[in-house]
Amino acid sequence: MWSIIITHLPNWKVCVQAVLSLVIALVLYYVNKYFRSLVEKKNAPAQKARRGERPAEQAHLSDEYEENLHAIKQAISSNSDVHFREFQVAELQARAMLIYVDGMQDEEMISKYVMKILMEDVKQDMTDGSVLFNPLEFSAYFQNKVLPVCETYEAKELHGLNQSILIGFTALLIEGVPHALLIGTSGMKTRAISEPSSEALLRGPRIGFTEVLSENTSMLRRQGYSEDLEINMYEVGARIKRKLVIAYMKEIVNPDLLQEVRDRVGKINMDFIAESGYVEQFIEDDYLSPFQQAQNTERPDRVISGLLEGRIAILLDGTPFALIVPTTFSMLLQSPEDYYDRWLPGTLLRMLRFFAAFLALMSPALYISFISFHPGLIPTELAVTIIETRQGVPFPSLIEVMILEISIEILREAGIRLPKPIGPAMGIVGGLIIGEAAVQAGIVSPFLVIVVAVTAISSFSIPVYSAGITLRILRFVGMLCAAVLGMFGTILFILFICGHISKLKSFGVPYVTPISPFRFNDWKDLFLRTPLPFMTKRPDMMKTQDKKRR
Repeated sequence: MWSIIITHLPNWKVCVQAVLSLVIALVLYYVNKYFRSLVEKKNAPAQKARRGERPAEQAHLSDEYEENLHAIKQAISSNSDVHFREFQVAELQARAMLIYVDGMQDEEMISKYVMKILMEDVKQDMTDGSVLFNPLEFSAYFQNKVLPVCETYEAKELHGLNQSILIGFTALLIEGVPHALLIGTSGMKTRAISEPSSEALLRGPRIGFTEVLSENTSMLRRQGYSEDLEINMYEVGARIKRKLVIAYMKEIVNPDLLQEVRDRVGKINMDFIAESGYVEQFIEDDYLSPFQQAQNTERPDRVISGLLEGRIAILLDGTPFALIVPTTFSMLLQSPEDYYDRWLPGTLLRMLRFFAAFLALMSPALYISFISFHPGLIPTELAVTIIETRQGVPFPSLIEVMILEISIEILREAGIRLPKPIGPAMGIVGGLIIGEAAVQAGIVSPFLVIVVAVTAISSFSIPVYSAGITLRILRFVGMLCAAVLGMFGTILFILFICGHISKLKSFGVPYVTPISPFRFNDWKDLFLRTPLPFMTKRPDMMKTQDKKRR
């Protein structure tokens, strides 16, 4: 065995090439670090100015009904979906105006619980027989004793009033009242709660987040009653604002980590935050890394489990994907099902996922290394079989693998974009036909078809879709390294990845902890999933206030 390895050692030229590759990688790393420092220095004055800037003085509503109405119409009446409905308040014999956006309101609720009551004589509801001639008293009486709606606010500032109308509130202006009454009459149609399509489980809850933020936060509350669960709401987006929620367990979370998350969310400065992926890209530690530093999920149970470990969840209105931070590499290969089943099946499935991730990343690179540089390391019978099957293939192994890998990637993307009834069938049929046709045409060898098929199937076993994409990107880099330096290039590639993820952090938490830095207590939930009675402590890496699980 040793003689075979020695005979296949590269000569000094190959060693020089390997050293040069390492030097180039180091130079690129420090050049990138230098430019990033320049960008941070350039942005520092702007960020400082933003922190120091004061909001402009806001215009307020006045006592004049016509003036208020004119200001509101001037600001938002150009929108054709904004409705203005004027009527008369019977009690005051005064004019009133309802302003709302069409399609965002429950019009039956507006008619029945707002207009009908105001257009009739409110005095009939009064039990003490008093008379309300003052519009201010009437407004307070209507809001506190007559209006049967849960959500009502008084708005005195014009800009905030306009914003509230556009996000779905109904505004009520009454002649003689120097403020508007914002009434929560939202009646938007939403999709039903269903099982998450990107995180299907055999055993576990069948509910997933929806696009409505209030429903998502209520799903977290419905996981179980706890006074520790804190949900803080913010707004993000410079021109189009959206609600964003930071959720955590106040008796568990590390206060420094919470403040760091708040600071990063507060620095988001963009016209419109369309999806939680935008938030993820703004708050991540290293945007050049191929590894995701915030885990996205559609499952409320996974979010609650993360919160109980001391992590923080970020939810954005309009998307069913929540973010969990900080994230470690092992989280990307774990599934909630690991904990729902007994510890032995959970451990077996988790170890299979780690092995599948290795195959998904390294199988093509190892194939190129063995075929092109080190065929002597393959058992003789297998080597002869592979050589026979490659007879007539006109391309080197790298081109051969690239052809099949790129074809598989295109089929995978096409299968996702096609309609559901067609997509899976198209992928299977396309894969079989292309594989069979490519072998018969002598473009690729049958053994490579097996390697690529195993790689593709292994990548499907990764429970987090984004992590699968990361492995797909790195797979091509590994193939290029293997094509240049053989097994030495493959080993350099592995060392580069290990070095990168050892240095990478997510909100101050090392990405490969508890492997590096070594934390023995956290190994109970790494490769093995120990029985639940033994998992009595929260992860040390999270530095939680309460370290003991209860």
